[in-house]
Amino acid sequence: MSDTAAEAASDAVIPAGRRRDINRRLAAAVHRHKPASKEGLTERLFTWLFTGLVYPQIWEDPEVDIAAMALGQDMSPDTRIVAIASGGCNALSYATASPARITALDLNPAHVALVRLKRAGAAHLPGYDRFSRFFGNADTRENLKTYDRFLKPNLDDTTRAYWEKRPFHFRRRIALFARGFYRHGLLGHFIGAAHFAARLYGVSFRALVEAPTLDAQRRFFDEKLAPLFERKTIAWLTDKPSTLYGLGIPPAQYQALAGGREMRLVLRERLERLTCGFPLSENYFAWQAFARAYAPDGKGPLPPYLKRENFSVLQARAGRIDVLNASFTDYLREESEASMDRYVLLDAQDWMTDAQLNDLWSQITRTARPGARVIFRTAAEPTLLPGRVDDAILARWAYREEESLAFTAQDRSSIYGGFHLYVLKD
Repeated sequence: MSDTAAEAASDAVIPAGRRRDINRRLAAAVHRHKPASKEGLTERLFTWLFTGLVYPQIWEDPEVDIAAMALGQDMSPDTRIVAIASGGCNALSYATASPARITALDLNPAHVALVRLKRAGAAHLPGYDRFSRFFGNADTRENLKTYDRFLKPNLDDTTRAYWEKRPFHFRRRIALFARGFYRHGLLGHFIGAAHFAARLYGVSFRALVEAPTLDAQRRFFDEKLAPLFERKTIAWLTDKPSTLYGLGIPPAQYQALAGGREMRLVLRERLERLTCGFPLSENYFAWQAFARAYAPDGKGPLPPYLKRENFSVLQARAGRIDVLNASFTDYLREESEASMDRYVLLDAQDWMTDAQLNDLWSQITRTARPGARVIFRTAAEPTLLPGRVDDAILARWAYREEESLAFTAQDRSSIYGGFHLYVLKD
């Protein structure tokens, strides 16, 4: 995510025609109402915000993904994965399991630039310590020298132009990696705003990140966080879809997340799970939420791609990752029948109309090899496909309900209602 939402893709980065095409595809994914309506205005505000960097770190647990996709020793050596890229923690983490090819796609050019930067870092930085300092700590001026020496020469022109861009003629975008990268972008600023609001009510998260046990984490939630959701101001704020744009939640997904309930109650439940569901020693999502960084000195949990023991494999496999500025459905439309093995949709289907869902799943089904797996998350708990995707298409797929429930429980990010696994029938 860029320093502010105004840091959208610029003329120096993307040609005007290409930028218009990106905006058109984003609009198709989000817009449901006429521009002059209240709903239409909020949708267009979200689209504008989404043209900048949204997720410095993704909020889907890649370890759960790897297990659900059955990546590992028993997978076919020619396994091909196509995934929505977001912040790229997923694609790089999948590479540690050594699939044959990973194609990471995103409509957001800022996300594409970030994942390409991470790929270049994995391939060209000399050693784990430098890689960890750049993408794990992401808060030292030494990173700027590292970028200029090792990364800049190994980036394509479009990606280099993105990171070299000086919004408002100020610092280069790459300077975010010297200033606490994970505190920036739309999500980073949203978390910062939540910290500020908590301080106004006398709540500091320092005690939580220092909590020695799950019981201590539970006490912090019950005594400090739960009472905030009884405040009228919090109820008023969370009742507005635009408040959650910082989480990357568009208006259509807001309704799915609420599920007919008060949003403050839904958010309270999700925050309770993030705070109390896992020990902080195992949950780097909680560290990002409550400390706005990973645990210091590499002594805490990390996503797979940032772990020291995975660096040599990641470095060797980085060349297997393709990063494209493209829509998932359009990409599959150009691929051959029975050519893909794994599909990672994140929560994108929450945004889609029935027509878009059917187009997507017709292309998934056409390109799927025997035994192919599709994983995705939803804001609500149930899978959203029955009754919306054509029965003839859905009949080709087996929904693994028990496994889906188990993976939902294991997902440390804690913000989704459901994790879902579909497997192509024989």
